[in-house]
Amino acid sequence: MFKKIGPGVLVAAAFVGPGTLTMCTLAGARFGYALIWALLVSVLATIVLQGMAGRIGVIAQTGLVDVVRDELKKPWARRFVVIVVLSAILIGNAAYEAGNIGGATLGLEQLFPSAQIVSFYPAIVGIFIFVLLWFSSYKILERVFVGLVGIMGVSFLICALMTKPSIYDILKGAFVPTMPEGGLFTVIALVGTTVVPYNLFLHASLVKQKWKSSSELKTVKWDTIISIALGGLVSMAILVTAASAPIDHINNALDMAKGLEPLFGKMAVYFMAIGLLAAGITSAITAPLAAAFVASSCFDWGGNMEDKRFKMVWTFVLLCGVFFLSFDITPIEVIQFAQVANGLLLPIMAILLLWIVNKKTVMGEHGNTLVQNILGFAIVGFSIFLGIKSILKVMGVY
Repeated sequence: MFKKIGPGVLVAAAFVGPGTLTMCTLAGARFGYALIWALLVSVLATIVLQGMAGRIGVIAQTGLVDVVRDELKKPWARRFVVIVVLSAILIGNAAYEAGNIGGATLGLEQLFPSAQIVSFYPAIVGIFIFVLLWFSSYKILERVFVGLVGIMGVSFLICALMTKPSIYDILKGAFVPTMPEGGLFTVIALVGTTVVPYNLFLHASLVKQKWKSSSELKTVKWDTIISIALGGLVSMAILVTAASAPIDHINNALDMAKGLEPLFGKMAVYFMAIGLLAAGITSAITAPLAAAFVASSCFDWGGNMEDKRFKMVWTFVLLCGVFFLSFDITPIEVIQFAQVANGLLLPIMAILLLWIVNKKTVMGEHGNTLVQNILGFAIVGFSIFLGIKSILKVMGVY
């Protein structure tokens, strides 16, 4: 099965980005092992949702937006969904791309701290990603991601092992849920950085690039489970490292690495920097790619990665990230708008996914089982809660 792993790796790489690493670091530093269960629940929810998106991609052989648009018969409903999807994914990913490139830049700065070229690191990362996306086919991208996720996983697991964590405390934190005082918002943030709306569109589009027959659904299932579980393991390794490290006042992964340096030498910083660089690059690639797939579906361009319009979209998102980071610009209003759109998008897409995957006209005999529907409804309920929380936060209620 490991030889057949493909699109799931890109999904895992997408959610294990700088934002997730920061939240896992803060969760471990503030609450020890107590919130590992929240990460475990997040990974299980992601596997369920991405599994549904992957099945739709194989059976329908089209993008998620295309299926939704075809199944929604009311013109106003189609327009509303397309507007929300475009706003959340295209505008949102353009606004957040600076953070992804920033994570990669932070890793580079630790590996090569040359004052003369540090200011050029965002552009260097941007050029590397541009060349990779412009000249690579899906198969090449898949191999690159398998390599990057492998590097990232090994780096963070080594950091976790360096701290000699308590296995008993890890198992207790994973399987005995507790809610420490002040931990609710950290739980919500951990789930929110793992269950990412744009990954649903990315997964469905990539799956149809690789697999064409319902006979391959078992492969799709295991690709999703193995890849996302590995991504969850990386996130947990960061949380465990932060929980085990004898350091106060940790704000991000590199703070943690610098704190470990007196105990384990420069290698701690290097392993963490390599992991952060890989995490930043993978997320900085998948965000523009997801935006391009979504635009392609919304405007009915056919979903061809070689299409010039497809390349223009991911180029725009990538350039926005490089520009905002290079000139230290934070487009607050754009980010707030994207947060509201994403707050709407996750519950809407969870509901639509559950609806479509139960439609025999789309899925035939490959619809949800009773257990999958029960899990799906539970995730829909939680996604509505997350969406409301996200919107209220932007409005200043939280």
